Amino acid sequence: MTTADHIIVGSGINALVCAAMLAGKGAKVLVLERNDRIGGCIRTEGITAPGFVHDVMATTFVLFTTGPAYAALGKDLARHGLEFCNTDAPTGVLRPDGSYLIQRMNQPANIAAFNAAAAGNGDQYGRDVGEIGKNAGLLFGLLGGGLWSWPTLKLLAGEAWRRGPRGLAGFLGEALVPARGWLETCYQSETMRALWAPWVLHAGLGPEDAFSGQIAKVIAFALEVAGAPIVKGGAEKLTAAFEALIKERGGEIRTGADVAYVARKNGRAVGVRLASGEEISAAKSVICSVTPTQLYERLLGDQPSTTHTESVQRYRYGKGNFQIHYALDRPPAWRGEGLGKVALLHLTPGLDGVSKACNEATRGMLPEVPTICVGQPHALDPSRCPEGKAILWLQLPEAPRHVRGDAAGALEVPSDGKWTEALREAYADRAEAILTSHIDGFRESVIARRAYSPADLEAMNINLVGGDPYGGSSTIDQAFLWRPFKGSVNHETEVKGLYHIGASTHPGAGLGGGSGFLLAQRL
Repeated sequence: MTTADHIIVGSGINALVCAAMLAGKGAKVLVLERNDRIGGCIRTEGITAPGFVHDVMATTFVLFTTGPAYAALGKDLARHGLEFCNTDAPTGVLRPDGSYLIQRMNQPANIAAFNAAAAGNGDQYGRDVGEIGKNAGLLFGLLGGGLWSWPTLKLLAGEAWRRGPRGLAGFLGEALVPARGWLETCYQSETMRALWAPWVLHAGLGPEDAFSGQIAKVIAFALEVAGAPIVKGGAEKLTAAFEALIKERGGEIRTGADVAYVARKNGRAVGVRLASGEEISAAKSVICSVTPTQLYERLLGDQPSTTHTESVQRYRYGKGNFQIHYALDRPPAWRGEGLGKVALLHLTPGLDGVSKACNEATRGMLPEVPTICVGQPHALDPSRCPEGKAILWLQLPEAPRHVRGDAAGALEVPSDGKWTEALREAYADRAEAILTSHIDGFRESVIARRAYSPADLEAMNINLVGGDPYGGSSTIDQAFLWRPFKGSVNHETEVKGLYHIGASTHPGAGLGGGSGFLLAQRL
């Protein structure tokens, strides 16, 4: 029987970070991945035309490059070929009337541009991102630290001493303000509101959700400081660098290894059994980077947990994701100066448009006017496509997991609510019509298009339940201390030696590798 110190089930960013760090401390680590490649949501393929390199799902790595995992592993990953490309225009917004704004990695320039949109808006923006910087120790300690820990207790005690208990309570209360409340009370410009409203969707929230205002400010701060970097040559270069580093440190990675069961003895995890029947023992721990559903109903399904059965049933997954990829004969001719250099450009009517589309998707409806995030990888990394050509990476973060109807009343929805190829392409046409309204000669420039519905994404990765890329709803009741469950304590489970990491655990979704980093530090 094969034996390892630590068995890691799954190979997303958290699993890879955890494996690299544990192996770096001399532990014998084995990573088991059921698919034919590692990476989870990090996947690069030539899906449109020869010479065009597409990140099928995740593409932007600002959470990774600004996080502690990269600080610890970045130099070693660079030795194995990891390189990032960036732009001085990380994000922007373009509205149906042609009005637009661009955020740059230059605060004085941003303040001037936003003041031009509406008097005082730039100054308010400066105060907002300044407050994030001023409170970075507390904010990022809570957003990325181990919550049930002495360091976090000392952090909160120190902040209570410095601010006073009421001052700390006031700060935390202000952090719960929804994005709508923040934007409507602080910014007069509808375009300024539209610039930040879509970003809450990338945190698995809606603009009316508690804490969405604070997370939007944090994102604005991070983008201004670090940009919106992508991996040179495709995101698969990141997973290749991790694989090389883990193997260099004595670790092992196996693909096509579907873990079907976590073996236990006397209440402790002692190994796993693969779907093939092979058994592998773990001397120290089994670490699962999966959803709660996979962990408790599949891997522990033969001995259901009385503690967690009800929690698993009540655990909520969020909206689905819809992806579209284009190979273009030429760079897009946007009707706005500088838009062609923006890393991630949102197309939306504004705050109300985001709210409406979010509500429609939550109710199972295809949004009438979806929020579209347009990535332009060629503007950051020309190696992604032939010279003179272009690539568009589109994410529509408001897609229903189960389709109950069409908010526009135009598309025929299957009676069983399932995504079909016909429905997928018809909905992609809706998004393309919006692109066409903003880009001169767009349809004539299209070489090829490839769309992925929420069902397609789940078929590629079983942890994307209903196409939800965030491992479950990220509303405040399923975040921080309460992720994934109300009784969760860091990354422990009720089985000794069995740990839970990934997007469904604190610090939540994204590409920071935070849960893998925190657990590896502890172990």
